[in-house]
Amino acid sequence: MPSIFSYLSAEVDWCEGNFEHSRSIAEYYNTISNVSFFIISPVLLYLNNQYVQEHRKPVYYLSGMLLLVGIFSVYFHMTLSYVGQLLDELSILWTLAISYTFWFPKNRFPKFIKNRTQFRWLVAIITAVITLLSFIKPSVNAYLLNSFAFYLLYMIWSFLRKCEDGRVHRLAAAMVVWWALAIGCWITDKWFCGFCQRINFCYFHSFWHILIAISLLYCCPLFIYFYVLYEMPSFQPQIQYWPCDSWVVALPYLALRKTHKQC
Repeated sequence: MPSIFSYLSAEVDWCEGNFEHSRSIAEYYNTISNVSFFIISPVLLYLNNQYVQEHRKPVYYLSGMLLLVGIFSVYFHMTLSYVGQLLDELSILWTLAISYTFWFPKNRFPKFIKNRTQFRWLVAIITAVITLLSFIKPSVNAYLLNSFAFYLLYMIWSFLRKCEDGRVHRLAAAMVVWWALAIGCWITDKWFCGFCQRINFCYFHSFWHILIAISLLYCCPLFIYFYVLYEMPSFQPQIQYWPCDSWVVALPYLALRKTHKQC
């Protein structure tokens, strides 16, 4: 029986051919495309520096976890090992858990939860249980993680119903577009590998890495916006874009003003 650290011991093997471009890297393009996670981590910190000055811990934790996601994904696609697969998928779970503990709205807490400290304990327990269960059937983890996205989309939709700020709606629309493109690439690589091989283009999973990283650049300021709006009444959040608001493709960030105003 091969070691769980051995090359090609994972339950998942993506469409890209193995060892075609390097003797030591199983999936070359799926590996190097993870550079996107190393880029967005400092970009999030830099663009949202006003929020970071008020609440340093959440964005620093998130940026650190995104670096960890990139590192573990590099290790997985480089080796296609069982341990690499688990670390790749669990790092995403842990990143989601940390994001939930910091930014999940209080008005969506279960009725038996009285404060954010109790909610954090609840998230920690659920995350620990899912982490243990993931060792039983790691191949199911990816579908479970992707299913969380649909609930996040529902949350955004419920927030947008009460919001008339055109910038926020523009940001949400852009995030959904990037996310849909990313999911489309993931599904294509996973379920239509035969077609990809026939057209000699087996790199959709590497595009998934890049596109999902871009969607996170849009998703994070959006969730922070609603958190500030409802739970930091001394500030008025504003969505702005770098380098220029008028550009079709620009990076969103959160600006804070001292006077709070309902959305």
